Amino acid sequence: MSQYVSRLRGRPQSQFAGPARLRLGGSRKPRRVAMLSVHTSPLHQPGTGDAGGMNVYIVELARKLAALNIEVEIFTRATTGALPPAVELAPGVLVRHVDAGPYEGLNKEDLPAQLCAFTHGVMQAWAGHRPGHYDLVHSHYWLSGHVGWLAAERWGVPLVHAMHTMAKVKNAALAEGDTPEPAARVIGETQIVRASDRLIANTAEEAGELVRHYEAEPDKVAVVHPGVNLDRFRPASDAAGGLAAGSGIAAGSGIADARAAARDRLGLPQDALIPLFAGRIQPLKAPDILLRAVAVLLDRDPSLRSRIVVPVVGGPSGSGLAKPEGLQKLAARLGIADVVRFRPPVGQDQLADWYRAASVLVMPSYSESFGLVAIEAQACGTPVIAASVGGLPVAVQDGVSGVLVDGHDPVDYARALGRFADDPSLTLRMGAAAARHAGSFGWDTAAAATADVYTAAMHERRRRLRSLHG
Repeated sequence: MSQYVSRLRGRPQSQFAGPARLRLGGSRKPRRVAMLSVHTSPLHQPGTGDAGGMNVYIVELARKLAALNIEVEIFTRATTGALPPAVELAPGVLVRHVDAGPYEGLNKEDLPAQLCAFTHGVMQAWAGHRPGHYDLVHSHYWLSGHVGWLAAERWGVPLVHAMHTMAKVKNAALAEGDTPEPAARVIGETQIVRASDRLIANTAEEAGELVRHYEAEPDKVAVVHPGVNLDRFRPASDAAGGLAAGSGIAAGSGIADARAAARDRLGLPQDALIPLFAGRIQPLKAPDILLRAVAVLLDRDPSLRSRIVVPVVGGPSGSGLAKPEGLQKLAARLGIADVVRFRPPVGQDQLADWYRAASVLVMPSYSESFGLVAIEAQACGTPVIAASVGGLPVAVQDGVSGVLVDGHDPVDYARALGRFADDPSLTLRMGAAAARHAGSFGWDTAAAATADVYTAAMHERRRRLRSLHG
């Protein structure tokens, strides 16, 4: 049994981190899983629109489950008429496009009105198969959870749900100017928690939040840390040469060589301090904190201006769509437009190069269920400065693979950045530790743990049925 699965048996949150084995007996794992992702397609580019860490999570998990001989069919909303009804993402992984509402012009907030249409499409696909085609439903995010609730009941199979984010948690830590999550979402999440056979939490803290805020039954919650693609995110690319794929371990000199090669490919100066922001541009992710921190840093040390470059890689999303140019205008008002470089979202391979090129990744988020970006950067040998929120204290080893900051005061982030400006060797020392730390977060482990959760849910459902009819 993986160390990344723990069952929570009513313990206080401070004790949630300790893993415990699931007793599964001779239960079998599922043959085929219906995975639901209503509002964002696994085929979309992360960093655009609503596509982000959850997209990466679903794609990587599905691929690794298929490698364990668990077929996965992912249902997602069609966003263009040009899409075929089904696309093979990988051997054993099929993406099904469901018509639900107009292809374009719908925000995530508009999608609850389309859940009936989406559910109808899922049921149509199911009707074309023999009974028992799907052994289990795994829904992602609350919108998918409502479809999964009905589908699981109709098919007589377990429902496993992953929240990814929770309304009550987000509303408790809103960024200035951000929009609170609506009461309808809170109600919907509460219903899904009650209906699910198992809930998968990214961290023990998230598990505690499910119990505290939504009255989840502790025995229904399993902790499974997300993984990282260690073949793609590693200290050196094939072009840079050097380290073995997925090793997660690098000497400082090897990381330095990889960083130099990545900077050359991206046209970045070799001797610069490069604090990177990568992700969706919205208040929740707080890229403005990085810009304000850089302004503080330059006020303190104007000489740094000639050797700092601040890449912001990503596109507007969520409430950030209301002011898509807001961050550029902020950079101009702060007087740092000359050192900030805005770049559109990039594919995963080029994103890995941005991580390698950076001196440090900065994640000042107000809320993160885990923070896959932090693990990806560390896997590339880059340390992280992150807000001490959500799952980031699990993703980042404070003082070892990066620096955790309490709160969102730009002065505190400037102080952390100053450490890397004053001591460039800190990037190499922490980067080597970061690569070692991230090396323990492989998707193989996460998929095996998730399969164990599936097996436990199926075993529990059969046990309940026997007791009802016994």
